[in-house]
Amino acid sequence: MNKWLKGLVATGIMLLGLVAVPHSISADAKPNYTIATDTTYPPFEFQTQNGSYRGIDMDMLKAISKEEGFTYTLKPMSFNAGVQAVQAGQVDGLLAGMSITPERKQSFDFSTPYYKTGVVVAVDGKNKSIKSLDDLKGKKVAVKTGTAGAQYAQSIQKKYDFKLSFFNDSNTMYNDVTVGNTVACFEDQPVMGYAIKQGTTLKVITKPANTGGYGFGVKKGQNAKLLKSFDDGYAKIVKSGEYDKIVSHYVGKGAYNYKANAAKNEKPTIWNIIKDNKSALRDGLIKTIELTVFGILLAALWGLFLGVLGVMPSKLLRGLSTTIIYLFRGLPMLVLAFFIYIGLPNLTGQKIPAFTAGLITLILNEGAYIGSFVKGGFLSVDKGQLEAARSLGLPYGKAMRKVVMPQGIRLTIPSFINQFIITLKDTSILSAIGIVELTQTGTLIIARNLQGFRVWLIIGAMYLIVITLLTWLSNWIEKRIK
Repeated sequence: MNKWLKGLVATGIMLLGLVAVPHSISADAKPNYTIATDTTYPPFEFQTQNGSYRGIDMDMLKAISKEEGFTYTLKPMSFNAGVQAVQAGQVDGLLAGMSITPERKQSFDFSTPYYKTGVVVAVDGKNKSIKSLDDLKGKKVAVKTGTAGAQYAQSIQKKYDFKLSFFNDSNTMYNDVTVGNTVACFEDQPVMGYAIKQGTTLKVITKPANTGGYGFGVKKGQNAKLLKSFDDGYAKIVKSGEYDKIVSHYVGKGAYNYKANAAKNEKPTIWNIIKDNKSALRDGLIKTIELTVFGILLAALWGLFLGVLGVMPSKLLRGLSTTIIYLFRGLPMLVLAFFIYIGLPNLTGQKIPAFTAGLITLILNEGAYIGSFVKGGFLSVDKGQLEAARSLGLPYGKAMRKVVMPQGIRLTIPSFINQFIITLKDTSILSAIGIVELTQTGTLIIARNLQGFRVWLIIGAMYLIVITLLTWLSNWIEKRIK
């Protein structure tokens, strides 16, 4: 058992070293920027079958960067998280079909407006009772968090007396309307038109309202060079006609259609979806496994430390252990992830990579649960054994290490196995801060093909297979170390 503990500690130290190693700085003289985008917002942003990002915004950014001689790294995340990431300084800018509004101008500096749009209201295609805004009285409607559509809906909510339901992505919002949980949704006109073209069974019942322009946004007072490069590059591609070609490709006559161009008239079967998205599904699975393995090993070390503190003779140390466990068990993981990824950079001014922030979240949250049951395992060992060891002349630390800890940890092995599986499932929450793991991969695929039921069935089956394999592995390890 002592060999197993030493091996666990050594592994944890090695993993901490790997996580702490900074990425090498590129010798390329071109400036590199980190750009957040909501890749569930076609035709402006979406992920293709091979994992690349396309759409009006994505193609435009690629053309502008080529003209202006800068490189960029895309960070896919929900629109609301992207706004917060810019404000926290975690990313340099946000390009996600963001409407320029007076409220946003208080926190953002915007580029020249590059696309004029307006908000429309759409209902299920079979719904004949909702024909105008007046028919929404007393009904529940769907909006996407942080968008111009949500702001417009809130501005007229009292006038038309409807209730709001908020969603983080467009596809979930559309599905909520089609299944009847809400009667209508507010969406930008080109996005709604693209979704209908892809087969979404909704129909628009209003003319565009609250018209305005989309802009590229950076944190107010910062990244002026990036903003100028964007404006200069945009002016160049407009003058050359390249911008018009990009827009026409997605929303003009004969525009890009996922079903026609990608599916090759194949039926959207589960097998075809897997075949078309195998690389994206593979990468998402790998990222999930990486987070799980690193997270559970480091959380085990942290939890073991908290468990030891929890049985120390010192009241101060026991109280410290109890407080830490109470704090991080009580905080919802999503709140903790946002605090680490967005809150801390606001306080310190230092960026934290999304993977590192996600890993720290797992360590603190899962480690608190591990610390709780490790402490319980130690306390379940008969006190007489510790007293007997002390009476034989062993100091407290050695008596704990040689007598109590081996027995206590053996008692907690089933709990360790269960926590391993819980950690795997909890990694899905980290998609909110831009980590493209398995759940976020499913969201990106659905944004493109709108096959929610089939995609989530695939994702669920992949989780179930991995959990089954992990359970078999954990049971094998349990038998070996007992």
